Amino acid sequence: MGKTIMITGAGSGLGKGTAIGLAKEGHKVIATVENHPQVTGLKEAAGAAGVELEIVKMDITNPDDRERMKRYEYDIFVADAAVNEGGPIWEVPMSALRQLFEVNVFSTLETARIAAEHFVEKRQGKIIFMSSMAGTMASAYKGLYASSKHALEAIAKSLRQEMEEFNVQVATINPGPFDTGFNDRAVEEKWEWFDADKHHTSVDKLKESEQGLENQLDPQMMIDKMVEVIPQDHHKFRTAYPEDTAENMRKEEKKNWEIEI
Repeated sequence: MGKTIMITGAGSGLGKGTAIGLAKEGHKVIATVENHPQVTGLKEAAGAAGVELEIVKMDITNPDDRERMKRYEYDIFVADAAVNEGGPIWEVPMSALRQLFEVNVFSTLETARIAAEHFVEKRQGKIIFMSSMAGTMASAYKGLYASSKHALEAIAKSLRQEMEEFNVQVATINPGPFDTGFNDRAVEEKWEWFDADKHHTSVDKLKESEQGLENQLDPQMMIDKMVEVIPQDHHKFRTAYPEDTAENMRKEEKKNWEIEI
């Protein structure tokens, strides 16, 4: 039986592909995008795929836009909207870090709270947070994004327990490194503010940290997994994919107990 699924961040990347993929499977999809040009782009992509989407302009950082969520009826809410930025966490402008948390943590939580209220009234529903492998992993020059996803993991874990009495499910999806352009933009962004004459971090080390971009995966793999998992009535609290990413997450959590300084 088809579900009604609201997904934020559907204007690009995994969110866009998943919205279209879910619609292909017969689900009603309310796809929210950040701005009006993305509305046009998503309409064209949906038309080319032969599916219909209900597309809503909703910048999750805009309180008026968030109010639009309250107009809709849905069975599942997927919090996918996010931004990314790299660089040394001790030298990146604090304004960039605050903006990243505003999107990835505070505004994401505000949309999840609206969904929670909606589902509590119905006594059923599911909230899925799009986390990341960075939700449990962190490394040099990737700490900004990872710290925001670590926060999201804690929110999801707490909310899952709090929602149990209301018959509302909460879960995370944790993608590995997929070639959607999201990670590439994060790499490029730091060169907008980084100044080798002013900052202390080695330029060579920063460039070395970008080498992982060469090994990114086909995003369709992740889209297919999300289309599979999101509508399911029951699945694991955390879906990390692919499996080698899940295994690397497990290994890093274990290694953290063994590191000495």
